[in-house]
Amino acid sequence: MKTLNPKAEYIVKNGKPTAVIMPIAEYEELLEDLHDLGVIARRKDEPTIPLAEVKRRLKTNAGLRR
Repeated sequence: MKTLNPKAEYIVKNGKPTAVIMPIAEYEELLEDLHDLGVIARRKDEPTIPLAEVKRRLKTNAGLRR
């Protein structure tokens, strides 16, 4: 995820911002980030796997070389 430097334009009605116009690429990145955050939230209670176990599995299954 990159640092946001939005090039957004705000639509104001009655002195209050009501909508935003932004470049499609930034909008798509925002949607992807929101999706990722949702996945993280759903998986927060799953058990973790120690790094040593991950490396062992990668060596066994994917031919990790080091």
